[in-house]
Amino acid sequence: MEQTFFIIKPDGIKRGLVGEVLKRVERRGYKIERLEMRTNVPNHIIDQHYEALLSKAFYPAIREYMTSGPLIIGVLSGNQVISGWRHMMGATRPEEALPGTIRGDFAQAAEDGATIQNVVHGSDSEASAKREIALWFGK
Repeated sequence: MEQTFFIIKPDGIKRGLVGEVLKRVERRGYKIERLEMRTNVPNHIIDQHYEALLSKAFYPAIREYMTSGPLIIGVLSGNQVISGWRHMMGATRPEEALPGTIRGDFAQAAEDGATIQNVVHGSDSEASAKREIALWFGK
């Protein structure tokens, strides 16, 4: 079975969407292999997680958003779970996410208008999933 890493981001927790997200995961037939709440995630973990974005001008806003509250992190398993979970999440930008996807139903722009609050994260490939699982849960 394939595995993927996921995060329910601070806005998802603040808005009470954890149960809805997990319900959708289970309804889809994916198995929740690991699940933890992390509070006070250090900047260096967020920096390693988003290492491809570190040089982008918008990155400081991402770090601030991702450290603004607790995160739920986990590992899902299932047949083609990486692509399936990404489909369930929907497009990154709320205005592009289709209704019926998690982001299409729940994502929104932050009050500052610059930060995207898109509720969830999922690994984009098998290599990313392995790297992210090791980063957050250890080898």
